[in-house]
Amino acid sequence: MFNRDRWTEILQVLTANWFRTVLTAFGVFWGIFILIILLAAGKGLENGIRADFGDIATNTMFMWSQGVTKSYKGLPKDRNFNFKVEDVDALWDNIPGLRYVSPRNQSGGFQGNNNVIRGLKSGSFSIYGDYPEIIRQQPMDITSGRFINHSDIRENRKVAVIGTDVRKSLYDKGEEVLGTYIKVNGVNFMIIGTYHKSNANGNNQAQQDIYTPFTTFSQVFNRANNVGWMAITAIDGTPITVLKEQIFSFLKERHTIHPKDLRAIGHFDLFEQFSRVVRLFGALEFVAYFVGILVLLSGIIGVSNIMLIVVKERTKEIGIRRALGEGPWSIKKQVLMESIFLTIISGMAGIVFGTLLIYGINYVLDMNGPIDMFANPNVNLGVVIVALIILIVSGLLAGFIPANSAIRVRPIEALRSE
Repeated sequence: MFNRDRWTEILQVLTANWFRTVLTAFGVFWGIFILIILLAAGKGLENGIRADFGDIATNTMFMWSQGVTKSYKGLPKDRNFNFKVEDVDALWDNIPGLRYVSPRNQSGGFQGNNNVIRGLKSGSFSIYGDYPEIIRQQPMDITSGRFINHSDIRENRKVAVIGTDVRKSLYDKGEEVLGTYIKVNGVNFMIIGTYHKSNANGNNQAQQDIYTPFTTFSQVFNRANNVGWMAITAIDGTPITVLKEQIFSFLKERHTIHPKDLRAIGHFDLFEQFSRVVRLFGALEFVAYFVGILVLLSGIIGVSNIMLIVVKERTKEIGIRRALGEGPWSIKKQVLMESIFLTIISGMAGIVFGTLLIYGINYVLDMNGPIDMFANPNVNLGVVIVALIILIVSGLLAGFIPANSAIRVRPIEALRSE
């Protein structure tokens, strides 16, 4: 296979008609190029969407109470109900497979403005009453100080963690934040930490929240034992989507709600949404391979046709070689090697140009900043290996028919051909 004379002959055959060879190779080049670009674009979309999710616990459901729409056990419809703190312990005791159950209360934000004052400065921000576990469900970077802990919960401490934009609004640049006080609806809270949500993707609202201990929030803002909503995360390997109906049924029973009342409990299933996105990624990858291989197939057909023409042009040469004793397999191998060589060279050129284009796109993105839902398009080594395998197989397929055609030529008939 590595015979120097054989490879010299391959190069002579392919360079005998440069224009024809280049046109033939372009079909394979374009097929691989399209495949690489489509896969990279799909990966860029995937990276962008995953960045939107960030490090958030995707096996999570957010749940809140809504109006009851069915009468049940003597209780009327159109009544309101609230989740209770006791529901949290009940869920832990009765629903297996849960990792975190975080009750939450909120004021400000979409529920109305909340006045936060520090000295002569003021602002409107969302105030949350939370448990420490929420930072594992909705991760954030603590830039100074600490997050709330269970001691804060037990002792009803009036402490708060503020976002970077809250800090900019209420404090001068370089001013010390930790240990200072802000006034929320007339109640003083001491700042124990600041945070930044790195997965906010330019959403400044994510940096404008204030986190306080759940028990303190409930006490100072007269929420009693009511819970506004819950963030529930299941353990790995147990989708929250599988558990949510069991959770709904359990809570409906506790609050005397008709089992078939589908509107009494509102929820947002993050795992279900994330699973749809993952399936979308798989579909996009399939489409990329499907389209790329179809384009490549057209190039392979072109290579096969050209190799048939080459074999036809070399009919007399093949007849002489057969008459001199060269075996059919040797001639067949020669044609196959020419086909594989042409396919691999043109395909590798497609991979190189595709990689250079991807590098250029990433360079532009780094210079101009990220684009929503699109980041860092790339192809990994596995894709390159798959592309090489496709090229080798394609080369074999392209040369198979011409090679068989070559060995079917009889020496005497070939010598008589003009």
